[in-house]
Amino acid sequence: MKSKDQAFTFFIVAGEPSGDLHGAKLINAIKAVKKNARFVGHGGEKMKKSGLEMMYHTDNLAVMGFSEVIKHFPFLLNVMGESLGKLRELRPDRIILIDYPGFNLRLAKNASGLNIPISYFILPQLWAWKENRIKSFHKYIDQALSIFPFEQDWYRSKGVNANYLGHPFTEIESDQITRKEYLEKNNISKNEVLLVLLPGSRQQEIDRHFSLYLEAAKNLQKDNKKIRIIIGKSSGVKLPEVDSSVLIETKNIKNAMEFAKAAIVTSGTVSLECAVLDTPQIVCYKLSTLSGYIAKKLNKAPYISMVNLIAKTAIVPELIQGKASIKNIMKEIEPLLYNRIVRKKMLEGYTGVRKSLGLPGVYERAAQVIIKRTENAKS
Repeated sequence: MKSKDQAFTFFIVAGEPSGDLHGAKLINAIKAVKKNARFVGHGGEKMKKSGLEMMYHTDNLAVMGFSEVIKHFPFLLNVMGESLGKLRELRPDRIILIDYPGFNLRLAKNASGLNIPISYFILPQLWAWKENRIKSFHKYIDQALSIFPFEQDWYRSKGVNANYLGHPFTEIESDQITRKEYLEKNNISKNEVLLVLLPGSRQQEIDRHFSLYLEAAKNLQKDNKKIRIIIGKSSGVKLPEVDSSVLIETKNIKNAMEFAKAAIVTSGTVSLECAVLDTPQIVCYKLSTLSGYIAKKLNKAPYISMVNLIAKTAIVPELIQGKASIKNIMKEIEPLLYNRIVRKKMLEGYTGVRKSLGLPGVYERAAQVIIKRTENAKS
């Protein structure tokens, strides 16, 4: 068994911006206990800042959709090969996988002969589709750490001893800035109605959603000049040019969401974040025609947004594939800007969602159980 003074080495993989945030906070939580812990693998700027010795950046790894994965397969195959080579070289004490199941479950399988224990934090949504991947958990995953209570129950029903730790969004930190300060900082009048567009964190999501969201918002703006359009831009993506009346928010996206009247959101982590911040929203998602067809055939979940999945009812409107049109976006978002009854109903639904997310401290709890498991494996 390693002593407290002996450093652990972890190989950690996050392939998307949301995973980068979770990975950075998990690294910090582990380092708070194991100060000399070493982290090598794939992630983003946040994980790098926390001490990750980075191999590949999330900007290059974030690929979504069946046809898109096929297109990038040679590159991903190369990343896999280099990852396995690094694992053989390092012989880390443990592998930590964060979401990103298409790559991470294959890595777990390919690395199985190295006998390195694997923790999986932010579990794949196998309850929605690709349930057969549960076999990979039985064979290759040593520790499954869940952030949703219903998810723990589902995994356990399939023979995987998943542990629910709580959700990271119980720890959304306040930037200690008031609405008045935010408006003044961005030269926005207090009478303006803030409409936030969140077109996605991957370039392919931007390419499919951006023009739809902006045109819908511009059409609404023609009827109400007080509408102010704010676009949340993730790092690593490029946006088309917009006129000067549109505010591109890069650093204070959370503030924009918090103070917005409503948001047009691309399905993903940000949808749940809007619920935590009490921002009325509609959720959209478009894939390529081929990817959309396959996804429709395979998806077993009744909803695509985590808000609705947690609530087990349609709290927020969802517009998928062809339904994500300019006309439909305008139709669904307009009541959330002006209709108090519609807004109140959604906000009441958010209350139950937030209650189900558990207590703060998820990263510390994850760090504790990962360290304990790693120490036990070495004893």
